[in-house]
Amino acid sequence: MMRKAISILSSGMDSGVSTALLSREYDISAITFDYGQRSAQMEVRYARKLSEYLGIEHGVIELPWLGELGGSVLTDEGELPSPGDLDDVEECLETARKVWVPGRNIVFTSVGVSFAEAMEADAVIVGWDREEAATFPDNSREFLEAFNSLLGIGTIRGVRVIAPVIDMTKKEIVEAGMEMDFPFELTYSCYTGEDVHCGVCESCLRRRRAFELAGAEDPTEYRE
Repeated sequence: MMRKAISILSSGMDSGVSTALLSREYDISAITFDYGQRSAQMEVRYARKLSEYLGIEHGVIELPWLGELGGSVLTDEGELPSPGDLDDVEECLETARKVWVPGRNIVFTSVGVSFAEAMEADAVIVGWDREEAATFPDNSREFLEAFNSLLGIGTIRGVRVIAPVIDMTKKEIVEAGMEMDFPFELTYSCYTGEDVHCGVCESCLRRRRAFELAGAEDPTEYRE
């Protein structure tokens, strides 16, 4: 029998490619979180589509209290930031502060670990990557290693967090997806939650640039 894993599937291309990369190695069950973010409905819709394509189970976990904590334009009213230079670390750090949801990856990964232990799974799959780690420390290899060190003490089964794209940029994630004919059209990245990607929020800008740098056709429809 295949080993089991829980995938934290946000609907974006990072977690999508990560899940697909390990879909032949693990019997995966995916979960998507609705914490009151603007894009919750679209994230759930696309995560479900991708799960159907990959032939894996999918469930939705509601965490309304996380969004109710406030402090992030992803869950509160306010203008979504659009950095002018994605390579300007200081500018992107300011963007990160505006969209930061308190303890989000700690909460998501901890919930995933709970499901993994309950379902006798060995791993939790996440889409953390090197490009986002530059401004989001909870996407970094340091965070991954620290979390796994904690799990070595705090779980009976020895569940591990696996981040297959943690050393990749978005461009490299696109390239990895293209190599296995990954359906990028079944992913959603926009902060707005609209039917069509806005094209100007930081998440959209990084998505667009990744395809351009990879020299790959971008199947995404953008409003701007």
